[in-house]
Amino acid sequence: MYAFIGPVFIIVAAFLWALDGIVLRPSLYSLPVPIVVFTEHALAFALMLPFFLYERHELKKIGRAAWGSFFWVALFGGVLGTMFITKALFHVNFVNLSIVVLIQKLQPVFALILAWVVLKEKLPKRFWRWAILAIVATYVVTFDGLLPNLNTGEKTTAAALYALGAAFAWGSSTVFGKKALQQVSFRMGTYIRFGLTTAIMAVIVASSTGFGALSMITPSQLTTFGVIVFTSGGVAMFLYYYGLKRVTASVSTICELMFPLSAIMLEFLIHGKVLSVTQWVATAVLLVAVYRVSLLQRTNA
Repeated sequence: MYAFIGPVFIIVAAFLWALDGIVLRPSLYSLPVPIVVFTEHALAFALMLPFFLYERHELKKIGRAAWGSFFWVALFGGVLGTMFITKALFHVNFVNLSIVVLIQKLQPVFALILAWVVLKEKLPKRFWRWAILAIVATYVVTFDGLLPNLNTGEKTTAAALYALGAAFAWGSSTVFGKKALQQVSFRMGTYIRFGLTTAIMAVIVASSTGFGALSMITPSQLTTFGVIVFTSGGVAMFLYYYGLKRVTASVSTICELMFPLSAIMLEFLIHGKVLSVTQWVATAVLLVAVYRVSLLQRTNA
């Protein structure tokens, strides 16, 4: 049973991220993207700060390479990935089944290649069979009819490039996050991730919108930020890093495919968007594939 703890925590985190995109984040679209990213990270880190100071002795364990990995995760996973995907969706007017979502399916590919190159993870042939099946099943679940909507106007190329950047940013963050966690606890890893992202975003906000733009946040949006902190923000990252500490980056990136699956299921439950028979079959295949991949996980904890 212990062998499944890591994958389960990553899957729960992926579900919370899907909940964020379907239920929470749409109400924040009226705000500048830098303000959204800065606020959600700053609020979470403010709550983490007392615990970070209490456990600061762990900082002595972190070498230069690990600090570089943490900075990579904060910059690419916390800042660029979020801003890239938002910009991409803006270019296509938030069309769900678009080239943006299609290119996001490359995220596991980037993560698997980097896990092999950076972490030297050796994967058995059966892993690749189940991993490829999981990626294909995710595509089928996302695109009913198997074709994405490419009618997104003249900005499709720019949107595709932003989506490609987001896929690389998040895929690489899985790998470098795993590398950074080799020297610290999952708790300290989360503190550093949010602290560095907050610092980077503070510079971006100061040089773009200015902190005066924080006044644009309405009371209802502030409540939404609070919910994000305790669900898809800080809490989800704690769960994710707890799981990532116990599995390989390769296994983690396949478990993260539960994010698009969860988003599709939430669309069905909340907005009544009915899944086709093909999508239900692909959902079952994806669940089996993720389960089989989780059996192959190797702990580095």
